[in-house]
Amino acid sequence: MIESLTLTVTGMKCGGCEANIIEKLSAISGVISVTASAKNNEVSIDYNNELTDIATIKSAIKDAGFEV
Repeated sequence: MIESLTLTVTGMKCGGCEANIIEKLSAISGVISVTASAKNNEVSIDYNNELTDIATIKSAIKDAGFEV
């Protein structure tokens, strides 16, 4: 089943940070789309909950160096 999630993510300062998060999350099996906004401190994800979960998504963001 496809789910949408918007998370508050701190530590993003620029477009490079946004691109980093998008790249890391897009590599997760089951992630369909990702948008990131440093201005709004938000990351929005559409994902298949049969292939991944919120914990995996949050872990990837933290591994990229940002706080959820």
